[in-house]
Amino acid sequence: MKAADARVLLTGATGGIGQVMAATLLQAGASVMLVGRTRERLKLLCDHLTGHLNIPADRITWQAADLLHLDDLTDLSSVATAWGANVVVHNAGVPSFGPLAAVDTGEIARVLHTNLLAPMLLTQSLLPHLHRQKRAQVICVGSTLGSIGLPGFSVYGASKFGLRGFAESLRRELADTAVRVQYLGPRTTHTSFNSQQVDDYNLATGTAHDMPATVATALLNMLESEAAQRFLGFPEKLAVRINGCAPSLLDSAFNKHRQVLSKALADALSPPTETAISRTTP
Repeated sequence: MKAADARVLLTGATGGIGQVMAATLLQAGASVMLVGRTRERLKLLCDHLTGHLNIPADRITWQAADLLHLDDLTDLSSVATAWGANVVVHNAGVPSFGPLAAVDTGEIARVLHTNLLAPMLLTQSLLPHLHRQKRAQVICVGSTLGSIGLPGFSVYGASKFGLRGFAESLRRELADTAVRVQYLGPRTTHTSFNSQQVDDYNLATGTAHDMPATVATALLNMLESEAAQRFLGFPEKLAVRINGCAPSLLDSAFNKHRQVLSKALADALSPPTETAISRTTP
């Protein structure tokens, strides 16, 4: 689909990657519905994009929705249908990092709901409308961690493995329809999405990263090429292929990741030193 023909519902629009995605799509000629949790941030982003990019007001709109709430998903589906959305970009997500034993159970539920269940439910709700379009696309923004299991990312990885499986299954299910389902797998991206602990982990393990513009450009290319899936970065692309064919071959490649994670956990659980105590004592 040409960008000029696209009316894109973009979740996670106020995030570090989402803002750049919105600008990239608008500059390419698409119309965009910005979706996020906070009305104020959405309005500010909409005003910024309209003013700085000189985008006509009829090509950009916004809708506040908490993807954890079923009523909000239902309302969002209704608004997007009335607006005439023909592209859905599932970009919203929440992070999780750390040994499974240390992850709060509420965090596990929140990650799986936001990163996996919400895209499934929203897609299901919008499918009748999408089937009525001459051409429609559903683009799931996942992660290389949805194809390669890394120590410390068992919860986040599970959500992205699930999203990739959903996109792949639905793509094949709808192969004889006008709805195309796609999966984009970025590698680590330099935004505030990652905590300081993740940044330290990536630095210690030599993990490379991309800038948001790289991911946004890849999204635009996927929109126009209608490619089934794409992964970003090297050696991540190669690792995805190897892991898909023979996962156990890569197990030893992540020994360093496991050791860094174990050390970080040990440091976090160790009692504070006298120096540290003196710094925090009134």
